Amino acid sequence: MPDPVPGIHHITVIASDPQANVDFYTGFLGLRLVKKTVNFDDPGTYHLYYGDDIGHPGTILTFFPWPNAYSGRPGAGEVITVAFTIPPDSLDHWLRLAKKRNISVTGPQNRATGEPYLSLQDPDGLPIELVAETHGSGHAIQGFHSAALALRNPEPTAELLTKSFGFRLLEQHGDRLRFKAESSGPGHFVDLIAQPGSTPRGAMGAGTVHHIAWRTANDETQKLWRRHLIEKGHNVTPVMDRQYFHSIYFREPGGVLFEIATDPPGFTFDETADQLGSGLKLPPWLEPERRAIEASLPPLETHAGTTRA
Repeated sequence: MPDPVPGIHHITVIASDPQANVDFYTGFLGLRLVKKTVNFDDPGTYHLYYGDDIGHPGTILTFFPWPNAYSGRPGAGEVITVAFTIPPDSLDHWLRLAKKRNISVTGPQNRATGEPYLSLQDPDGLPIELVAETHGSGHAIQGFHSAALALRNPEPTAELLTKSFGFRLLEQHGDRLRFKAESSGPGHFVDLIAQPGSTPRGAMGAGTVHHIAWRTANDETQKLWRRHLIEKGHNVTPVMDRQYFHSIYFREPGGVLFEIATDPPGFTFDETADQLGSGLKLPPWLEPERRAIEASLPPLETHAGTTRA
């Protein structure tokens, strides 16, 4: 049996306008663009990675921005909300900043689980929550708080989380079940939201989550995970080299695409810490096509810097 999953590694989302995406996540949310590369399966499209100062696991939100992409439809079988942790005294700061940027925000409000939070949407309509927790200082986003999965029947997914991943059921309020990893790092909560059978299934498109990735320590533990999941009847991909981590993918019982990604080698694999996100990085097998790839990508003005203090 592999070691328990310590939490979320990254979440990957579909977007449309790459410039609007960069401006929102760096200019407003204050995340750092830690890697500018391409979708390895569709190299005519950017793959943009945002996170903390060096993109630690548990802080990484990534995007496939297809210009003029159709809007997706959130629904059953998808991650429907991405929540970040902010320090407890920073709610007013984020309200003022959102008003200054003409970004619509709802809250502060308190969920039954107890924490105060703000709700907003990114330029493509992805629901984002900023959750005030009892640690941290200043105003910067600290990493993921949680992700919410909409499921017609949460029980099989709950069994996967508890019996395989090592999460425990923390609390239940109405149709929301909260699970917690045995870890204190970022992204150690996940919420399962029961959707009635009449709820339409989600449809991929701009503003919807493509997949959620979970952490594992290294290549050896990932191999154990692949063997364990196959033994449990899941259809798991071979290991894929994503340059900054290695990945396996499978669909959990409710239809959400899960990934298990290694913590190493990380984003300083091909750039120094101070240069992260400054240039277009390609894997070795795409370097011979660099000129054609660069010509096919839309211009993108990026912003240097680190997460907002």
